[in-house]
Amino acid sequence: MSNPNSHYATIRQVASALEEMAPLTLAESWDKVGLQIGDPNRPARKVLLSLDSNDEGVIDEAIRIGADLIIAHHAMIFKAVQTIRTDSPYGRKLQKLLAAQVGVYVAHTNLDIAEGGINDILAGRLHLENVKVLSRVHNTRLKKLVVFVPATHHELVRKAVGDAGAGWIGNYSHCTFNTPGTGTFVPREGTNPFIGEQGNLEQVDEVRIETIVTDRNQDAVIAAMLEAHPYEEVAYDIYPLEIMGQELGVGRVGDLVQDMTLEQFAQFCKGQLGVEHARIVGPHDRVVRRVAILGGSGEEYWPEALKKGADVYVTGDIRYHYAQDALAEGLCLVDPGHNTEKVCLPALQAFLQAKMNEYGYDTEIVVSETNTEPFSFV
Repeated sequence: MSNPNSHYATIRQVASALEEMAPLTLAESWDKVGLQIGDPNRPARKVLLSLDSNDEGVIDEAIRIGADLIIAHHAMIFKAVQTIRTDSPYGRKLQKLLAAQVGVYVAHTNLDIAEGGINDILAGRLHLENVKVLSRVHNTRLKKLVVFVPATHHELVRKAVGDAGAGWIGNYSHCTFNTPGTGTFVPREGTNPFIGEQGNLEQVDEVRIETIVTDRNQDAVIAAMLEAHPYEEVAYDIYPLEIMGQELGVGRVGDLVQDMTLEQFAQFCKGQLGVEHARIVGPHDRVVRRVAILGGSGEEYWPEALKKGADVYVTGDIRYHYAQDALAEGLCLVDPGHNTEKVCLPALQAFLQAKMNEYGYDTEIVVSETNTEPFSFV
């Protein structure tokens, strides 16, 4: 029984916390992401994280542990639903979810692409260094924020916008340009000016602060700026920029800490990705150092891996002719299966639980114990 004094996040608030890492705008246009089942305003006392939302074992587990929400990587609803017949496996699963009021939220390609998402976690599991995006999908949109601040509050506002995430250029933060000048204004009837009197023209020593924001952090930066700024009405501008921001995309490519043979690397993958078997394409004694990896099914990206200088490409569900073509071009492959994406769940749990704690919610985030791997080996 839950504590009556507990303060739980709503499903919408849990989703918003996850979208701080993986905003829905990152998802591929064909993808189906976001809340698929449930009431966004319903409290989420417990959240179950799973690779799959359409597995009946996961649904039964959610109901058994009292979860109000399942967050999954793979969608419950992907194609258009024409009928819901509860005598079919799919209809029965939907019925269970609705009857138990268990919501389903999906983070798929947005979590693949996100910084700190599945592909970064996979690259971290293989201890890759100098990690880059394998295949670009898009770049963050950059904008120039300009705000005019009285000289007395210049440092306060400059620090506030920097702390909120403005001014990142490469690995440099809090980047701004500051120009002194004179601001003029006449406070009219109904105003409560910080400086000056109604009806009188005021001239104030001000500083023009210029900095960079992204489409992702713009709102947070503006909120911090307005909070720190002393004026009743703040003068600021936002300009779109033509220069490209951070590269975002699927897969990652990086370097192993030390060289390995392909066979040694495949064994290393098995241990790090938690699988019992892996398929190998290429000479087992071939020495590999540069690795490309893409969670889930990524066979069509092998030319990108080759272009980025990879010796070996790790992804799931590789078909026969794709393997032949990659091998002919000299690229080795390791296929540990699609289910390796499950390794993201503990990291996702840590991120979401930290967010719940930060925002003062008692919502509990747990990782599913149900094995959704459909394949076994004989």
